[in-house]
Amino acid sequence: MKKLILGIFLAVLWCGGTASAQKIAGKTNLLYWATTTPNLGVEFGLGRQTTLELSGGYNPWTLNKDKNRKLKHWLIMPEFRYWLCERFNGHFFGLHTGYTFYNLSGVRIPFQGKSTADHRYQGWATGLGLSYGYSWILGKRWNLEANIGVGYVYTKYDKYDCVTCGRFRGNRDKHYFGPTKAGISLIYIIK
Repeated sequence: MKKLILGIFLAVLWCGGTASAQKIAGKTNLLYWATTTPNLGVEFGLGRQTTLELSGGYNPWTLNKDKNRKLKHWLIMPEFRYWLCERFNGHFFGLHTGYTFYNLSGVRIPFQGKSTADHRYQGWATGLGLSYGYSWILGKRWNLEANIGVGYVYTKYDKYDCVTCGRFRGNRDKHYFGPTKAGISLIYIIK
């Protein structure tokens, strides 16, 4: 009996309370906003411990017109999540995929060589990854979530010499293993 009571107590501590029966949440990733990328997402409850998130972002701006620095892209990223306690509360693991089309120039691409800032890249990418995250309940309808993911990305792109009017250097493709997702998201529980 003592072991059962201790187990229930530890489970309540592990889950951090209850989140009742949330079914739909709207969200935005604050890290994407830091890269000037407006983004929105919606997450649907599928079962007691599972959800499906659909998120997307769009960045149409040139950051510096004189140097033609830009991070223009759009992306969509669905993710299936398994929550250890209950949906929208505590620890979760996810399986995500996505697709993006991009036109980048004058910026260093993370986890790639330093010379990426000296070229322009235009192409698309898709991939698959695993993620881990945690969601904190802030109030009746508000949560804060942090997550990170790693996986595989395949990209096909055109490369140009310089960031403005550079000579075409050909079509290329690349296989990448490493970080594929990061987020600190503000969440509003809709229903």
